[in-house]
Amino acid sequence: MNLIAISEWLGESTTMALGGLLVGMLFGAMAQKSRFCLRSAAIEFGHGKFGSKVAVWVLVFSTAVAATQAAVLTGLLDVGQVRQLATTGSISGAIIGGLLFGVGMILARGCASRLLVLSATGNLRALMAGLILTIVAQASLRGGLAPAREYLSSLWMVEGGEARNLLALGHVGVEVGVLLGLVWFAVGLWLARRNGVPKSIGLSAVGVGAAVALGWIFTYQMSLIAFDPVEIKSVSFTGPSADTLMGLISSRSLPIGFDVGLVPGVFVGSFFASVIAGEFKLQSFDAATGTLRYIIGACLMGFGGMLAGGCAVGAGVTGAAVFAVTAWFALTSMWAAAIITDHALDRFHWFEAQPADAVRLQN
Repeated sequence: MNLIAISEWLGESTTMALGGLLVGMLFGAMAQKSRFCLRSAAIEFGHGKFGSKVAVWVLVFSTAVAATQAAVLTGLLDVGQVRQLATTGSISGAIIGGLLFGVGMILARGCASRLLVLSATGNLRALMAGLILTIVAQASLRGGLAPAREYLSSLWMVEGGEARNLLALGHVGVEVGVLLGLVWFAVGLWLARRNGVPKSIGLSAVGVGAAVALGWIFTYQMSLIAFDPVEIKSVSFTGPSADTLMGLISSRSLPIGFDVGLVPGVFVGSFFASVIAGEFKLQSFDAATGTLRYIIGACLMGFGGMLAGGCAVGAGVTGAAVFAVTAWFALTSMWAAAIITDHALDRFHWFEAQPADAVRLQN
């Protein structure tokens, strides 16, 4: 049964939501198994180590890039109308938002996607931080923080089209994008092998990256057959999580679409993966975890993610996979801010009730 038949049977909106659900379940299950986390990778890298966490991140990132660009090369995907490339963007927003997000994910011990994944495994700290993040994100998009976001975004704008496409700016074709993805993938495999990363973990990391590419392909293919306009998008969490939460609070019915299926899908996928692996465990705050740092971190990520145009996955993997200039600025800023913040916490012991080393790599 093809997409046209499914869409005629279920309806376009339901098909979009079902696609989001399946992509989300794949992402959630694979992210839980692989422990995919930009924060952990940045900490490891910042301490001069190219260990297992860096290897997992590189495998996820490279798979998303290679698979997405291969889809463009083979005609399964056309990124010409993708928001991250076609519309006016903000470099100042990407940089400032990326910096704020990077600081926030260190304080909250996880980015937006990681908090969602951990919430499904019984981590109540992550659940609380995630809820705060979504509320602040909504305030940044449509509420009291929107004027600040709009002002910071307006400081350095970039026109849509070739000016937002790194491949176009470099005067190279999609083939180079595929090649870069494959080279990075080879680096990820080498790092995984050098650090003794189990094959199951490596394959799970590949699955996370594949989910990003599948999201792009699915929404594009739906845009070709749907009667109503369909936004071509893939995995992202800051905006979709905020819209889903606010919809549940303020409306009797949610507008059905890809994002509505994605967020619950990630939760469900992570939940079942943790239960099957015997890793589901209720965890709450204690004297050593530091509630204040989670709250501050979640607020910074909520505002920073909306300002940057995406989270560590939405901008840092999904947006980077289509070589959007703003996404790469955001990703670089997240890495830099995370590394600097981690070193600052180590040196000054801000928010720490116990040595930083004891909790740095937990979760």
